[in-house]
Amino acid sequence: MGLIDIELFATLDLVGQAPGGPDEDPVGFPFGGWQAPLLDETAGAQIAAAYEGTDALLLGRRTYDIFAAYWPRAEGGQDGGFAALFNRIPKYVASRGRPDLSWAGSTQLGPDLAAAVREVRDRHEQVKVVGSLDLVQSLLREKLFDRLDLWLHPIVLGVGKKVFAGGAVPTNLTLLAPPAAGPKGTVHLRYGLAGGTPATGDMSAPGRGLGTGA
Repeated sequence: MGLIDIELFATLDLVGQAPGGPDEDPVGFPFGGWQAPLLDETAGAQIAAAYEGTDALLLGRRTYDIFAAYWPRAEGGQDGGFAALFNRIPKYVASRGRPDLSWAGSTQLGPDLAAAVREVRDRHEQVKVVGSLDLVQSLLREKLFDRLDLWLHPIVLGVGKKVFAGGAVPTNLTLLAPPAAGPKGTVHLRYGLAGGTPATGDMSAPGRGLGTGA
């Protein structure tokens, strides 16, 4: 059985909508492309390293359509390394509609999403989920992921789709590597799924300090 890795870019208020450009997901969201001014060499190297060993992509319909329109034409350009990888490996699309699967190696998942994702994980060593916030909610709800790479950017937007929205359920995670910050203030966090559900305690108990959460 392989690993499912979720790759997400988010603001400090955990907005993950349309980081790459204004046309990604523009409805009701005026900040498309918010990530672009914050990219630096450190983040670029971290992202490249995160994709080492990837042998399949798992995408929601919107992200798939964006990728299918861009990556087949990007080989030989500044993103040629990613283009060669994405064009070569299988792509699995979660969609209730009928996506255009003309991008080589593309397959639509069946209606039982959880079962289909488990089959994909059994078939590959390292499956990457990129963007695809609606799909991510389903994976979070079912705890159908193994690692979560989260890049937190030093801005607050106050509007937009959140990384942890309708799919979030009580879940324990474990930090797999020390947090790594870039010169523009972006912090890379890598977590692994852990067992159980979050525990509670009493911070007002003797020797534990004062709870200030309310």
